[in-house]
Amino acid sequence: MVKAVRVHTYGGPEALVYEDVDPGAPGPGQARIRQTAVGLNYIDTYHRTGLYKLPSLPHALGVEGSGIVEAVGEGVTNVKPGDRICYGSILGAYAEERIVPADRLLALPEGISDDVAAGIMLKGMTARYLLRVTYRVQKGDTVLIHAAAGGVGLIACQWAKHLGATVIGTVGSDEKAELARAHGCDHPVIYTRESFVDKVKEVTGGKGVPVVYDSVGKDTWEGSLDCLAVRGMMVSFGNASGPVAPFSILTLSQKGSLFLTRPTLAHYIVTRADYEQTANDLFGVVKSGAVKIEVNQRYALKDVAQAHVDLESRKTTGSTVLIP
Repeated sequence: MVKAVRVHTYGGPEALVYEDVDPGAPGPGQARIRQTAVGLNYIDTYHRTGLYKLPSLPHALGVEGSGIVEAVGEGVTNVKPGDRICYGSILGAYAEERIVPADRLLALPEGISDDVAAGIMLKGMTARYLLRVTYRVQKGDTVLIHAAAGGVGLIACQWAKHLGATVIGTVGSDEKAELARAHGCDHPVIYTRESFVDKVKEVTGGKGVPVVYDSVGKDTWEGSLDCLAVRGMMVSFGNASGPVAPFSILTLSQKGSLFLTRPTLAHYIVTRADYEQTANDLFGVVKSGAVKIEVNQRYALKDVAQAHVDLESRKTTGSTVLIP
């Protein structure tokens, strides 16, 4: 038996149960891994509350981690016992050990620590598809990134800056503004006392930006649309303030023939080739120093409820990891 954190009923942080589970032996195409670090992400709160339904209950939360392969099942050739590995977008990470599809495991490169790997797989691969696929940021672009001091935000700001963009980012405090500025955000906007729409208009000479990356949702929706240039793209990839309310599709026409997408990482790493390319691009910018990763919070796995409280209270910055 090993320890895991599972949800038996949807609810607040108190719904997280630290308990014994038996992962079992790996079957064909599977691997059993011992996790050394697990990433904390906002999507974990959506799974906990039921905003995003789990496949079954009870179920462990968490979607990224790093560790060591303990055993492999029949037919597995890409990993072997003893390998250092990492992964992203596999539900059930809140555990000391777990069974995973072996073809979703990636070799952890030398020079990247277990903590950093666990803190970047979901957030870093998300930043990669947003900036390089959903809307391909070009040198000279000006972009708006909401929650610029958050996990995805700090990575995305640096990566966008590395690509030659001017970055406008929303944050919640002076401290977060300084953090974002130190990580590539040219124009931090403290949204609690400043209008990010006005800042975008000021920086772009009234034209607006070609893309908005919005993980906040309900509270920033209207303003984000107003920041876009004609034929701009609204990329809504999170709901930190709650889901966006239903709206008329005519709004997109009225505000400039806008594009709207609601992407998720899973659809950008469907094939093994896409998965590897996404991860390798991420590892490349991290190892080169173009993107510096800040693991600013660490909690014991058993203290994950407090981690959720702090995350939802916006007390965290950068990446957060759980240590089994």
